[in-house]
Amino acid sequence: MSEQVNPDEFIITRKRKLYRFALFSNSPFCFEADEWTKIKVDTLEIGAGTGLFSVALANQMPEQQFVAFDVKADRLQTGARKAEEENLTNIRFLRGRGDLLADFFAPLSLEDIWITFPDPFPKERSAKHRLTHPRFLNIYRSLLKEDGKLYFKTDARDLFEWSLEQFVDQGWAITELSFDLHDSSLSDIYKTKTTYETRFINEGLPIYFVSCTPPKIAK
Repeated sequence: MSEQVNPDEFIITRKRKLYRFALFSNSPFCFEADEWTKIKVDTLEIGAGTGLFSVALANQMPEQQFVAFDVKADRLQTGARKAEEENLTNIRFLRGRGDLLADFFAPLSLEDIWITFPDPFPKERSAKHRLTHPRFLNIYRSLLKEDGKLYFKTDARDLFEWSLEQFVDQGWAITELSFDLHDSSLSDIYKTKTTYETRFINEGLPIYFVSCTPPKIAK
């Protein structure tokens, strides 16, 4: 028997989502693809969700410019409101698709790219959608400066190990690695928590972390 849907609950949920989209559209911090112009960006978070991780980094490093990037505007507006409340001037929130990143940022312009707790797409036939798939690694490689870094955090061990294989196969150099980030001696910056990360830690799950540098682009 199919589950019955309460029409009143559906209407309330839809109204909430439309309200969040309106907040996104009205925020000076938020941009749709057709509104974006290429500006100086130091650090990009891909699949940023609420963007609160980028907000925390922007607070810690006011001299750097941050962009929280996600396909869902209703999530990003959460971080945008937080940034407005804290009077931050070094962060923007951009809605777009990951495979179109090269349309938004200049080649070899980014110092850092963060991938934080992406959808693991566990079925092998869905591997091409994983944000550490070679097709995405090629995009990151084109956007990072020669000494830039890619940072990756996840609670999904299978995804993490699969991703390590992709980094090595594609010629990325692993610079730091931990199978339990918050029980390691790595930088406290890396231990800045995302919304999901806080939940996973409270559940007793380890956080897997790696940083790596891109292969050199042939000239």
